[in-house]
Amino acid sequence: MSDRNICRFIPAFPETALSVSCFVRETDEAVMQAGMTLSEYRMILLTQGAGSFLSGGSEYRVRTGVLFFAFPGEHVSFRPEEAPVSYMYIGFSGNRADALVRRFMIRSERRVFSGFEGLIPLWQESLSRAFEDNVDLASESILLYTFSRLDGRNSAGNSLIDRLIALSESRFHDPDFSLSAAAEILSYNPKYLSHLFREKTGSGYAAYLRALRIRYAVLLFDHGIESVKNVALLSGFSNPLYFSTVFREETGLTPTEYRKQAAGKDGPV
Repeated sequence: MSDRNICRFIPAFPETALSVSCFVRETDEAVMQAGMTLSEYRMILLTQGAGSFLSGGSEYRVRTGVLFFAFPGEHVSFRPEEAPVSYMYIGFSGNRADALVRRFMIRSERRVFSGFEGLIPLWQESLSRAFEDNVDLASESILLYTFSRLDGRNSAGNSLIDRLIALSESRFHDPDFSLSAAAEILSYNPKYLSHLFREKTGSGYAAYLRALRIRYAVLLFDHGIESVKNVALLSGFSNPLYFSTVFREETGLTPTEYRKQAAGKDGPV
């Protein structure tokens, strides 16, 4: 990966429970030290070097592989101590953002998490492959996946939601899989699961499952599968026409338009 900065800004979508505004790789030490006052949450992964984040009136020493969270209203800057240095960050906001921060008990005294070196290649690859038409999906996927690697099992309710999410991620390919099917497998009332899922994540389960399937469909297109029908079936949609409608609602493009743009971006310059 080159040493130049990479920054992708994401168009705002109104009435979105989780809004991801940017996915950035920062290497300019002058920018790091100047910092900025945030209007949203920021998840920051130090990808190289060592130094200190100054945020909320406190100093936090970090090194490669540390995940750091900053909050709206804070002025955040970084003082490098070991060069070369770089970090990546995702800005996010919305009702679901608040719910995620509460769920994982992230607060001013609990905002530094070590041991995330293994995610650095994933973050870097996702940013390098992100373009204007899919950066929202790429950044939200990385954000949610990184959250999933935190220890969120702090209550019985969260443990059940973790089980539901794990089950969903293993069964979403099945067109017959739904909240009712999950409730039967987990031996819980569907209405209770639906209420608990929204309470813990800030999102409705149907929207979550639909987004999970579409993210997988995007991955299949990115890996060269061209048949819309096959991608629909592999992603858990029995009806290709319905799949096309949902795909456009989630991404702003039809499957054919996305496939052509992805092929164009991967072709010769």
